[in-house]
Amino acid sequence: MAQEYFDRLSGLINEVTPSMSISADLEIKHFFSGVAVYANGRICISLTPAGLAVKLPESLRNDLLKEKGTSSLRYFPKAPIKKDYVVLSKTILKNSDVLGFWLERSIEYVLTLPKHKKKKIAR
Repeated sequence: MAQEYFDRLSGLINEVTPSMSISADLEIKHFFSGVAVYANGRICISLTPAGLAVKLPESLRNDLLKEKGTSSLRYFPKAPIKKDYVVLSKTILKNSDVLGFWLERSIEYVLTLPKHKKKKIAR
């Protein structure tokens, strides 16, 4: 099933990225029960059984969650909500211009976040 998600997300990314105004090194990797897009090494988009989710700043998340069919991301029932992500509606997924807008906002957002430094564990 992960390969199905990989192929589907690759297709979506290839469809919308040519019209994007931002530049980033995008990589798709397997992620738990699905796949995720990384922009310059930072996760921003995931496709799992929960749906296609985008990482967004709070103001855009709040706006998007007002749209019918969108929801907060929860990978499985009773799991914690991934508060930085919004699962896109079927209506958005069917409109490549609107989908491209939200994917670009997600990529743009993660590129502004500070990089986390890896902690070394003393042994």
